[in-house]
Amino acid sequence: MPHHTPYASSRLVAVLLALLCTVAVLTAVGSSPSAAAPSTGASARGFEPMRPGDKGWRVRVLQSRLHQLDLHSEVVTSRFDEETRAGVATFQRRRGWTADGVVDERTWLKVVSLTTEPTTEALHNVYTPGRPLLERGDAGMRVRQVQARLKQVRWYDGRVTGRYARSTVEAVKGFQAKRRIPVTGQVDRRTLTRLEDMTSAPTKAELFNIVPQGPALDPRCTTGRAMCVDKSSRSLRWVVDGVVLRTVEVRFGSDELPTREGAFSVFRKSRDHVSSLYDTPMPFAMFFSGGQAVHYSPDFAANVYNGASHGCVNVRDRAAVAWLFDQVRLGDKVIVYRS
Repeated sequence: MPHHTPYASSRLVAVLLALLCTVAVLTAVGSSPSAAAPSTGASARGFEPMRPGDKGWRVRVLQSRLHQLDLHSEVVTSRFDEETRAGVATFQRRRGWTADGVVDERTWLKVVSLTTEPTTEALHNVYTPGRPLLERGDAGMRVRQVQARLKQVRWYDGRVTGRYARSTVEAVKGFQAKRRIPVTGQVDRRTLTRLEDMTSAPTKAELFNIVPQGPALDPRCTTGRAMCVDKSSRSLRWVVDGVVLRTVEVRFGSDELPTREGAFSVFRKSRDHVSSLYDTPMPFAMFFSGGQAVHYSPDFAANVYNGASHGCVNVRDRAAVAWLFDQVRLGDKVIVYRS
């Protein structure tokens, strides 16, 4: 029968205790939450949705990722505002999901899968200048367009020249500084996009410094094609892209039958029209409001302002109204106003 010494028994107990401890540690590690792979935006109680009105770093990251998808501006704010909600809703709508603008777990995971981790610069609105598209020394129509647009937002007050000189550089710098774009005085893609978003396509008058003659044009006359009828100056000006191409004298209806004021469009043209109501000739009639039209008037030609129309806009110059009739298209604007 083997004889066990006290020393051997002690060693056996120590080995058994060590094995028990190892098993306990392994069991604890296997069941520990920290051993699980981290989830994107999830907590122990699940994903926390992001909603309009929320604030914080997660919103900032969301905005930066939405910008990568062209669904948010480059500037991030940490505030879940209307721009952010609209971007999220558009993202959801494109996938046929409920477009409520709330970032649930499915929306967040899809946004993350389509974007890259935002850089420190992007998250703190620190931008680097892009490749210059226009810079000092350049010349041409593209420079004119930039100058005219800068003039619309009152950063450039000189003449539109098409030459990228010092005054244009300073105007671009001011525009960039106001919008937290790297201040270089050069027009990069970021600067041009922001400028185009804030302005309208320049008219011919804006591009070539053409100042309308006579009383001020109604703002509605400065774009597109318009017969601009000014009751105060008793004139009709044919305006295309802000440039006055022809001016004629006109007269209007009486107090009993006034010419209507407002914004209209030409819906009918009749070269040899005769009024069915008054049985009077209305050559070169261009109708804009019910039975009211711009047309030649023999009575106006003969008696000038000693009389009135039945509400129409009478023209006394037959050759001028005949020319105008050939220029005007259906759908062209007719603006009747007082300057």
